[in-house]
Amino acid sequence: MKSLIPSDSCNEDYKIYKDSVIPDLYRKMSDEELSSRIQKARQSLGNSLVILGHHYQRDEIIQHADFQGDSLKLSQEAAQRKDVKYIVFCGVHFMAESADILSTDEQIVILPNMSAGCSMADMANITQVERCWDELNEAGINDAIPVTYINSAADLKAFVGKQGGIVCTSSNAPRVVDWALKQSKRVLFFPDQHLGRITAFNLGIPLEAMVVWDPSLKMGGHLCEELIKKQILLWKGYCSVHARFNIAQIQKAREAYPDIKVIVHPECSLDVVQAADEYGSTEFICKRIRESAPGSKWAVGTEINLVNRLVNEMPDKLIFCLDPMICPCATMFQIHPAYLCWVLEELVQGRVVNQVRVPNEIKQWAKIALNRMLELK
Repeated sequence: MKSLIPSDSCNEDYKIYKDSVIPDLYRKMSDEELSSRIQKARQSLGNSLVILGHHYQRDEIIQHADFQGDSLKLSQEAAQRKDVKYIVFCGVHFMAESADILSTDEQIVILPNMSAGCSMADMANITQVERCWDELNEAGINDAIPVTYINSAADLKAFVGKQGGIVCTSSNAPRVVDWALKQSKRVLFFPDQHLGRITAFNLGIPLEAMVVWDPSLKMGGHLCEELIKKQILLWKGYCSVHARFNIAQIQKAREAYPDIKVIVHPECSLDVVQAADEYGSTEFICKRIRESAPGSKWAVGTEINLVNRLVNEMPDKLIFCLDPMICPCATMFQIHPAYLCWVLEELVQGRVVNQVRVPNEIKQWAKIALNRMLELK
């Protein structure tokens, strides 16, 4: 995967990409040397730098982060740090874009490895969404409010901004979708069908009033007469990590520990969410388990790095991942300490590599969509 970063020769061309090429010497360093050099570079950069670490990052990255959290929390943290010149976002490309949108023009946002994308975000691109929008309008369905999950590219956030839509997160999706339904009777939700489905269902929208839009097919694979009857149009997208969790895993956990509490992320499928005791964002999952009583038992349906971190943080509780075979988020895993060390040492030398810059027009409309969300009470 390549980064949504303009080339030096075409700074405003959003479609021109640049690869990151890390020098071989960093690949050959030991974990101890990388950690030592990262700390030394940080000290040299002082207060001009802030490092943001997403919950799904490996511990070797989190140990160097000034702030840890989900994508929105970290982007908001970046926006509040007006005195910081360099924002190094240890996450994936859409997160770094959000940080660039919400930060000032003077601040520089850096993604250590430009290959760190998001498979879900890639399931909806601007060409597909614009085609969907045009087909709906040509069919006379022109009353949909577009809602994009924050796990999407900046140009999709800009699209919903232009079309009167809004951005949501996994924690505020109910409030956002409720707002959208007050603007119109129909919502186009992308790119994660599961978050859209559970959110709408819990707001009282029956499943028969929802339909999945397949971007590879004309009219999403449906007849116009069918779409007109639907209230929620769900994009055919999903998180490859959370799609692995299933009912059998929950049943097995309950058989092993009858008093277990099952908590999952809303990117899981509807049946998994309904079979769990609780569900919520990564921030909610962390808060709920931390606030539980000593001796509590938790089976967790989310990314393994986060689960393992909770296990190590709270040895007085039984915490385990629902899927014992689950792998770390492959795209988050692209942020290796070698990349973090490289970009920091380049900054020490006065060179910026892997800067994420969202073109001004896209930034303007994306910020409108994000601000609509942030202004909701």
